[in-house]
Amino acid sequence: MRTAGRRLELGFLTFVAEGGSGDAGGALRDGLTLVQHAEDLGYDSAWVRVRHHEPYLSSPMTFFAAASQVTHRIALGTGVIPMRYEDPLRLAEDAGTVDLLSGGRLELGVSNGIPSQAPTLDALHGASDRGFAGEAQHRIDVLRRALAGKPVGRATAPYMDIPAGGDLRVTPHSPGLADRLWYGAGSESTAVRTGTGGFDLQVSTLNTEETGESFDVVQARQIRSYRKAFADAGHAGRREPRVSAGRIVLPFLDGRDAEDHRQFLEGYASGMTAEGRPTSPGPFPMRYSTALSGDPDGIVEHLRRDEVIGETDGLVVVLPAEASLDVHRRVLSAVAEHVAPHVGWYPNA
Repeated sequence: MRTAGRRLELGFLTFVAEGGSGDAGGALRDGLTLVQHAEDLGYDSAWVRVRHHEPYLSSPMTFFAAASQVTHRIALGTGVIPMRYEDPLRLAEDAGTVDLLSGGRLELGVSNGIPSQAPTLDALHGASDRGFAGEAQHRIDVLRRALAGKPVGRATAPYMDIPAGGDLRVTPHSPGLADRLWYGAGSESTAVRTGTGGFDLQVSTLNTEETGESFDVVQARQIRSYRKAFADAGHAGRREPRVSAGRIVLPFLDGRDAEDHRQFLEGYASGMTAEGRPTSPGPFPMRYSTALSGDPDGIVEHLRRDEVIGETDGLVVVLPAEASLDVHRRVLSAVAEHVAPHVGWYPNA
């Protein structure tokens, strides 16, 4: 559990969406502007979702290379990279480059990916006989080894200054990046595996298990099980585990805010019950967290009652995918001014 009185970190998560306009370049520039705005407000981290073959950000390292040059302090993180569809060695090269350019600010969040996409995407991103999860975990292992500067192969013939039989390592190597790997978990078993593996933990607005208990109670137990597994595996002697928790937070300061978010909130609520259960059957049990909207004081009270807030190190504000830059800027400003200071955060100087 986060030590009483310890500062809560504050981040945000965005899709960097084109918004249906088809202006991909404008969307990317808006994303950079939003990261700059968050840094000016004192946010600790900026996180991006990663999507392939959709009108959202698909190349986070390229985006972060640009972001690293227009910001100075804010951490830059992925939430999350679907590793079943990544080349781990190339990703390690790109991530090392970005981390060095940013002065060690990269936070690399990964997960297996979405299994339902596998039949379509396997042929495009490399078929495998390991199965979906097995191949994803293999690629995560390769990525981790590469980021740590360990050999990833041996030269079969002399090459440049590498002799035949010599070790091949990924360059550039950024010391410490291998200890900034996060895993996105939605169940207790995955959280335990994350802790045993020594990753940091991301939990967000979806749980992939159903116990009949409230969303935050289940998620808080996932976090406690993660921390125990992290310690039991002996990682705690080397560094402290970190946990971030995503919540949809939309303060309404005036009627304009309510109107801006009306369509998103109606759509978000339409597919689930009041308890956050999907109204349509899915491939596995699911629960969604509540979208916190309206009066800032009411949002603060809800967060204070949320069991996860006491267990996490960082609150990540999950932004609606298709809202404009102006709307996103206002959300981040309202949270920084009217919500986060009342749940343990203060601006990062």
